[in-house]
Amino acid sequence: MSDCHGCAGCAAAEAPPLSEKSARPHVVAIIGPPNSGKSTLFNRLTGLRQKVANFPGVTVEQRVGKARMPHHHQEVVLVDLPGVYSLNPRSEDEQVTRDVLAGAMPGIPKPDALLLILDCTNLGRHLVLAAPILSLKLPTLVILNMADDLKSRGGHVDTAELASELGSPVALISASKGQGVEKVFQFMEGTSAGTTSLAPPRVELPVLQDIPRCRQWAHDVGTGAAYRAPAPPVWTRRLDSVFLHPIGGLLIFVLIIAGVFQTIFSGARPLMDGLQAMIQTSGQWLEHVMPPSIFRSLLVDGIWSGVGAVIVFLPQILLLFLFIGILEDSGYLARGALIADRTMAKFGLQGKSFIPLISAYACAVPAIMATRTIENKRDRLATILIAPLMTCSARLPVYLLIIGAFVADRPLLGHFFGMQAGALLGLYVLGFVAAVATARLLKSSILKTERVPFVLEMPPYRWPTLRSLSLRLIDRSKVFLRRAGTVILLVIVVLWVLENLPVKNGQPPEIADSFAGMIGHAVEPVIKPLGFNWKIGIGLVSSIAARETIVGTLGTIYHKEGTSESEGLRNALKSDLTPGGAVALLIFFAFAMQCMSTVAVVRRETGGWKWPAMQFAYMTLLAYLGALITNEVVRSGVFTLTAHR
Repeated sequence: MSDCHGCAGCAAAEAPPLSEKSARPHVVAIIGPPNSGKSTLFNRLTGLRQKVANFPGVTVEQRVGKARMPHHHQEVVLVDLPGVYSLNPRSEDEQVTRDVLAGAMPGIPKPDALLLILDCTNLGRHLVLAAPILSLKLPTLVILNMADDLKSRGGHVDTAELASELGSPVALISASKGQGVEKVFQFMEGTSAGTTSLAPPRVELPVLQDIPRCRQWAHDVGTGAAYRAPAPPVWTRRLDSVFLHPIGGLLIFVLIIAGVFQTIFSGARPLMDGLQAMIQTSGQWLEHVMPPSIFRSLLVDGIWSGVGAVIVFLPQILLLFLFIGILEDSGYLARGALIADRTMAKFGLQGKSFIPLISAYACAVPAIMATRTIENKRDRLATILIAPLMTCSARLPVYLLIIGAFVADRPLLGHFFGMQAGALLGLYVLGFVAAVATARLLKSSILKTERVPFVLEMPPYRWPTLRSLSLRLIDRSKVFLRRAGTVILLVIVVLWVLENLPVKNGQPPEIADSFAGMIGHAVEPVIKPLGFNWKIGIGLVSSIAARETIVGTLGTIYHKEGTSESEGLRNALKSDLTPGGAVALLIFFAFAMQCMSTVAVVRRETGGWKWPAMQFAYMTLLAYLGALITNEVVRSGVFTLTAHR
């Protein structure tokens, strides 16, 4: 094999449905414990083109990609299975993994070979998973990941002896750096060509149901392979003494979060200004070169203004995901879960709920899916019900628009932390407080359970890799732009149609007299006490499909009135919203569910409409009352909003 660092020959195409019976592809499944580098290896082997979907009949996600072999140019389909510690199905993750490996998952063919990836710095514990995997009698490559970490910390393992002990080939690699990945390609080429054979293990496999015997077997195998555990990372111990300090750790956590939100405003502003200028210039060019027609009105007044008003917030959203990726890949996010567990215990939740709730800052849909790792059904249900209260990225364009229009860009804590960042952070905190308060209400009443111990594997601190962060940002960009090109685009087109009907004397009506205006006027009596007018009412109705569509809706409305280009959407909003109405709108979106995708996944997770209906009603009522009280408080002068001058 020639040297391969995981890039050449790995460009992946869209994987075909695995249920295709004609010309069945060679399927290789990747399995391993959490934090073993499984997803890093998958990204290294497949490159950027991957497909994420759900396993048939369940909400557990599967990632599928294609890897091209460097020598023979065959394409191997890779399936990234959920991270598990065993195949005893205690959670949905483990049940799905077991069914796929046994060929019992409908529509998913049984894998032809397996890549078992283990953390070689924690081999004593991770080897326990090798016993049930090897007992399946499938061609298996045991991959010992993080070889660079093992060497730098003085650890050792004899891979040849370990291969003899297990009766399976062993590869020592570093997935993050691409070291040794050529051995993985060599194994997959061999299995696809049918040249890989199974060898009997030197050490007899234990009875899988006997956990103590499995642990003893793993210890014996490691001893036979001359495994020497690496020294505990010095910097991990030193950093943990600071980051996990009961008081200092919490203060550092707060400072990190504050710094993230300040950077979201200050760091992304030049990119946002440039992107907004490009969108406006291109829109003006289209309006100039195209003859007046219905199609030009749809393209420029509708699609370009509406979708462009949402896309302009992409730099700030990507900055948020960049920081989340750094915190996760560095190992700090796991420490955050431990810090949060002390607080969450007071509200009836456990630390396992922290990771799904943190992922809800990206989107509530995968966060709800991530609750499958919570074994207690009532704890899982409570986490599902509060996850939409966390501030997802779909709310961010709404927050940024209103805050940018009504909150002055002035220092709050010196030049480090401004008022706009403080307002944004306050909304995130508000969502979290509402979530834990709701959890407390649920866990002290209808979902009451006993407190269970929180166990979490702490990975060592590592430098995040540029490749991993880049893949994460590219993936999130695709998701955001796909949403802008589907859901938001559809809403904008429907809104444009409603704005231009009914036709009067061959001309479109004024917005107030259009079908869209009729909808806005119909809901205005209900929302007027909140400080909203009929235009905001149209935005609220459109945002039921997806929260951020209100930005595109308002962009379309104000552009049609001729204000978006002359004053800007933010200035246009200031003419229609009072300070009380502006803060009330922020509070409304902090609490309201306003996302049909979330409702659908809650229904699927809970097996009926009972819980999502209660959840939608509760969050809508909370949003309405919160906005009503906020508007009255600001109007009465108890709280004064410092706005732009």
